[in-house]
Amino acid sequence: MHYTIQIMKTIFILVSFSFFFLHSYGQSFVSPIGFVENEVNKQSVIEFIKKQVKQDYSAIGMGDPSTLRMMESENLKAFKELIKVTNTSLLKEVIDKYCGIGMCNYTTIWMMYKEQEKASQKSLQW
Repeated sequence: MHYTIQIMKTIFILVSFSFFFLHSYGQSFVSPIGFVENEVNKQSVIEFIKKQVKQDYSAIGMGDPSTLRMMESENLKAFKELIKVTNTSLLKEVIDKYCGIGMCNYTTIWMMYKEQEKASQKSLQW
């Protein structure tokens, strides 16, 4: 009986890890947290941005080259800002939240990070 429980736990862990791996890396999302700036990683970011922007904007009928290039540029600018962030725990929360609901683009993550950071400095006052 004890052996069966161990096997079940092991299977559960493996399945959970597989799901996490496929979900996180199947999308090719490149985290700005701890980003190492080299040519391979830069290219990975560019490929993710191009794929994500094309997918998002084509889905709403705005897949024209002008819109795609503009939004790709905005996402790359946002990524470059995100790699400068010092509050990485807040950034991780924002990434988890917005990637978890399908809004996994650097522009949204940067915008929401800034809003969350600003809100964390305020408190309710009379």
